Amino acid sequence: MVIGQGPCTYLLLLLLGLILLFPFLEEGIFARTLLGILFSIVLLVGAFATRQTRRGFILKLGLALLGVGLQWVALWAQSIAILDLAGISYAASLAVSFSGVLRYILKRGPITADKLHGALAGYIMLAFVWSFVYALVEISSAGSFGPELLDFGQPGTFFKLIYFSLTTLTTTGYGDVLPLTNHARSLVMVEEFSGVFYVGVVIARLAGLYPSNQVK
Repeated sequence: MVIGQGPCTYLLLLLLGLILLFPFLEEGIFARTLLGILFSIVLLVGAFATRQTRRGFILKLGLALLGVGLQWVALWAQSIAILDLAGISYAASLAVSFSGVLRYILKRGPITADKLHGALAGYIMLAFVWSFVYALVEISSAGSFGPELLDFGQPGTFFKLIYFSLTTLTTTGYGDVLPLTNHARSLVMVEEFSGVFYVGVVIARLAGLYPSNQVK
């Protein structure tokens, strides 16, 4: 299938690029600056990616700009407290953008390449939302995830939670990162359910739309 040029296509490429480049952009102020730029672009593209009401667009853009601003302040001030606020803004911004992507791909109309790419982008965005939730849980209650203590001052720590979130969402569960407290386990169970539900609903919806748009 030829890659389309819709907004969800660009969002998907950015998310995949972020996952692949993340391990290379964690050490040093220059690398973290590049990572911050990439994160900022993802948030802003996520705000623009889907069709929405004016109020919904303003909400998405406001959360994205707030997250971007707090991220840059935390990056240069080396403040964990500000970074926590940035994480909350990131999670909220991605969650709102995810809801917009979900409405877009479930909406009646022809199945386009952009809509299929939106389904993939939405799946990755859902994993990112949960990774930020897990990070906030770990920061507020150290030792919620293990087996080793997660130190967010060390390179690679947040990427472990992204990796854990994606393996949880796909119910792969390699077991190298584990929820150690009941609060963490309850959130993990909700993510597992949301991942299975998302795939089932999206596939059923797209399969239901396909025959009416099939071209002979």
